[in-house]
Amino acid sequence: MIVRQFINWIRTASAGERAEATRSLARAWLISDLSEDDRAAAEGALLMMLDDPSPLVRQAMADVFARSAEAPAAIVQALSQDQSSVALAVLEHSPLLIDADLVDIVATGDCETQCAVARRVRLPVSVCAAIAEVGSAAAALELIENPYAALAPFSWDRIVERHGHLAAIRESMLVLEGLPAATRAALVAKLSETLAQFVVARNWLSADRAGRLTSEARDRSTLNIAACSGGEDMRGLVSHLRQTGQLTAGLVLRALLSGNLELFEAALAELSELPQARVASLLHDRGGASLEALLRRAGLPESTFAAFRVALDVCHEIGFADSAGTAARLRRRMVERVLTQCETDGSATEQLLILLRRFATESAREEARLFCEELLSEEAIAPLHHDLIAA
Repeated sequence: MIVRQFINWIRTASAGERAEATRSLARAWLISDLSEDDRAAAEGALLMMLDDPSPLVRQAMADVFARSAEAPAAIVQALSQDQSSVALAVLEHSPLLIDADLVDIVATGDCETQCAVARRVRLPVSVCAAIAEVGSAAAALELIENPYAALAPFSWDRIVERHGHLAAIRESMLVLEGLPAATRAALVAKLSETLAQFVVARNWLSADRAGRLTSEARDRSTLNIAACSGGEDMRGLVSHLRQTGQLTAGLVLRALLSGNLELFEAALAELSELPQARVASLLHDRGGASLEALLRRAGLPESTFAAFRVALDVCHEIGFADSAGTAARLRRRMVERVLTQCETDGSATEQLLILLRRFATESAREEARLFCEELLSEEAIAPLHHDLIAA
């Protein structure tokens, strides 16, 4: 009887009145103790209201049914396909939408609907992959900032590939503690590419010089990332570097000259396609023949063999890096020893000598910077000590 009166009444009611009445009927369907006949009649009336010309009416239903697992499935499904102002609450919260529904909505929806799906709690891998593959940059950002999203490594990489040139995407990803090292390296590469294009477009630097500077900056960043990585994360990073053409002789030599033996071993294992344990044993064999055979199998230029041999000898003498900070910086003593040896070695190419001189300059500047920082910190501490003694 009540439902019949409702149907008769809405024919002359305003949009706002219809919306409030529909909201009340939807709540009654969820929480009132209706008979089976009344429940069926109420559901029929609500289904009819899906055709109401005013979005206010459908939005009222969406507000009531969005978070309920007991809502009528057919109504929720229809609301999820409605215009954005109606569908957003359902897309973001409804437990009745299955993964296949969400993937289809991401593929066909606009930016707002994609963002709503990306904010869902307990977002599964398949839906995350769909957003990473076809979602807008705004949806990707929502996904990155959603702590309940289950992103597979390939989804992270796809987001970087599609949206890594955007500062907001990079900043949101780089603050994540569990981000794979390979993904961090991909973000750094995107940033380097963006900066190079920017300075060349402004005629601040030539394309060749900008490319060299950004390549060196990318290599330094890679060492910083590697210094905080290990195990599978390190192997994933090295594999990524090889696939993207960044695992060069210069980067491998930089790793050794920074005392990062783990990255050095992982790089040679990747390039030579030997087990890392086997590579480690060959490197600790102080005979030069084993090292040269390994470097040759890894495909490194023969002109660099002397530099690697001297660097490895110095590493054995002074020890390897024991912290993230030192494993990310060139070690001046090692660089100067290698440079001196190569300058007197007729087999060293001019290109190698140029690279080592750049390493020497970089390590000297870094050492000077650290020295000045230590002096400043000592000056800041001295007045504090004086005040404590005076007190």
